[in-house]
Amino acid sequence: MHNHFDDQAATWDEDQSKIERARTIADAIVESLRLNGDERVLEYGAGTGLVAQALGEGVGALTLADSSAGMRAAMTTKVERGTLPAATRVWDLDLSTDEVPAGEAFDLIASSLVLHHIGELDRVLEGFWSLLRSGGSVAIADLDREDGSFHEHLHDFDGHNGFDRDDLRSRLEAAGFVDVRFDDCGEVHKAGRSFGLFLATARRP
Repeated sequence: MHNHFDDQAATWDEDQSKIERARTIADAIVESLRLNGDERVLEYGAGTGLVAQALGEGVGALTLADSSAGMRAAMTTKVERGTLPAATRVWDLDLSTDEVPAGEAFDLIASSLVLHHIGELDRVLEGFWSLLRSGGSVAIADLDREDGSFHEHLHDFDGHNGFDRDDLRSRLEAAGFVDVRFDDCGEVHKAGRSFGLFLATARRP
């Protein structure tokens, strides 16, 4: 099935605001979770891997997952060119439909502006929980609840118009997470409007 992100992959990194937003989110993750530099990280819905790039040498081994073939190709090129570490794994993974990969235990799963695209949200959160080691954390940057304007250009958009923080907290707790915390994480400016972002962090006990 064609993914509209395939069409955007080649020019994604030409938008300086996306690069700056990834840095802001990466800095917020580091600040919130006090990373030690050895973490095995899965970036889910990684796009071109901008958040992973921004985390840089502040974490350990990277695995970058995206369901868009175009985005995976862009990440693979970055690995080949040395923009991302040579040992970086690039996965085709959609936890809303795919089985959870066996034998994996990450210290951190990060996602940036991904979950609002996902209808089967609870299944994906349960997948995150399964892929984390005990004591591992999830870090989710996404939109606060909005009126649908953010995706009005996508006529087939069937995701979430941002999230109510209390609802997402309940979903995370239902998936088995504890220590759920929300922090403000800047704004996205689009079509003359500003949309608030949050960073939600939580831990697998």
